[in-house]
Amino acid sequence: KTAAVSLSAKAKEFKPTFNSKAPAFVPRSFAAKPAAAATGADAAAPAPKPMSISIGGAPKPAPAPAAAGAAAPAPTPAAAAPAAPAAPESKPKATPSPDPALNTIPESREADDDVLLDEHFKEHLNVIFIGHVDAGKSTLGGNILYLTEMVDKRTMEKYEREAKEAGRESWYLSWALDTNQEERAKGKTVECGRAYFETTKRRYTILDAPGHKNFVPSMLGGAAQADVGVLVISARKGEFETGFERGGQTREHALLAKTAGVRRLIVAINKMDDPTVKWDKERYDDIIAKLSPFLRTAGYPKSDLLFMPISGFTGAGVKDRVTSDVCPWYSGPSLLEQLDDMQAIDRKINGPLRIPISEKFSDMGTIISGKIESGHIKVNQKVTLMPDKRVAEVSAIYGEDESEVQMAICGDNVRIKLRGIEEKDVKPGYVLTDTKNPCHTTRAFEAQLQILDVKSIVAAGYKSVMHVHTAIEDVTIGKLVHKLNKKGQKSKLPPPFVKKGEACIARIEVHKSVCIEKFADFPQLGRFTL
Repeated sequence: KTAAVSLSAKAKEFKPTFNSKAPAFVPRSFAAKPAAAATGADAAAPAPKPMSISIGGAPKPAPAPAAAGAAAPAPTPAAAAPAAPAAPESKPKATPSPDPALNTIPESREADDDVLLDEHFKEHLNVIFIGHVDAGKSTLGGNILYLTEMVDKRTMEKYEREAKEAGRESWYLSWALDTNQEERAKGKTVECGRAYFETTKRRYTILDAPGHKNFVPSMLGGAAQADVGVLVISARKGEFETGFERGGQTREHALLAKTAGVRRLIVAINKMDDPTVKWDKERYDDIIAKLSPFLRTAGYPKSDLLFMPISGFTGAGVKDRVTSDVCPWYSGPSLLEQLDDMQAIDRKINGPLRIPISEKFSDMGTIISGKIESGHIKVNQKVTLMPDKRVAEVSAIYGEDESEVQMAICGDNVRIKLRGIEEKDVKPGYVLTDTKNPCHTTRAFEAQLQILDVKSIVAAGYKSVMHVHTAIEDVTIGKLVHKLNKKGQKSKLPPPFVKKGEACIARIEVHKSVCIEKFADFPQLGRFTL
């Protein structure tokens, strides 16, 4: 009870006192009532001082102390020791014999982190293949799956036979990623394809983005989950020029990938084995000379750009390096070697849980899939689905290779079976969070906008579609708050409009509640594209 706690304002630190002779600790509320015939000594014995001990988890920071003279706040169960109200700045001095019960907590957390890292010794990377339609993205992805033995030879021979019968002999490698009949018949990827492969150093998820401009929303959904981008360029005469000129998807995909959070870009100059190219160095240099200035203006520094010649169809330069008899002028690493040698990405393994939901379906229970952007998740963990605030329990977790796992960490692409929630209550764009730290939801927010491309001008009342993580929502620009100059300084007066190439701070109103975070806290949940 609160009334039983007495705090000394002059005390410098809290020292619990233990009676070593006491046989056991029995709380007073559960103890047997004393006999009526108590001795005078027993009656005069002072009552034991109440004490608060934290069991499990790190102690939460104590609340800010009240002003002098105010009543002391009631101690919470998670607080290991109430702070002295009179001295908010002074820290408790280290004691020679600290309480063993409190010392075990950080050790158990460290041990827990070690278990997480031991089980996930191979880092997981999400790689998106972007580029103009017919650049060879799906063929390259299919060949990677074959070369890393994720698709066996027998299956590939079956695809080759079926493709030959359909009169699409050179498309058989792309059929490993383009699985539905519509995609196979037209030779165009419609949805963002997904596949998994592993090397000796890392685990990878391929996100095969559609190249056609009609399917840009699918491409954006994939880019939001990617860590690394592979911009596939066709070196064939005429194809590079079509994709790179105004209206081609090479420019748009590179810009959208940057705004979606893809920081590193590998530019794979594909189809170098084509009869119009024949591994010609002059053609390779010409493509790089045209691409480099544009990619730098798109926001990719020189250190984050890598160029390499490959052939997605023959596999030259994909897993093994290009041989000197085929390409004597290039001696750099292959595509998979370059991916393996990339610097490790800093993950928030112990941060609050954030999983934007990309897909949902029902299979003996509600199953959702998505990439863990922050934190880690375990089987039997209680989770909250935002923005509806529905609580569910994790009954199973499936990794990329369809195997059931006990836990998954930040960066993993997972499928999660939920208990206590219906499939109709889940929508793509919702975010799965932990119950203690749910994400923010809002219907209006202020954000910094960079106008990359617009037909006329942007003013208050401008309507658009917002892509934020996996959510797609209709929005209206409520008002323009400030205009930003090139140094990032704000204007004093709100601008009447902004045009292409300018930046501003705008108030954006969403038609229904959306999960969003500050960019500084969670970059993947704090950046969006209109």
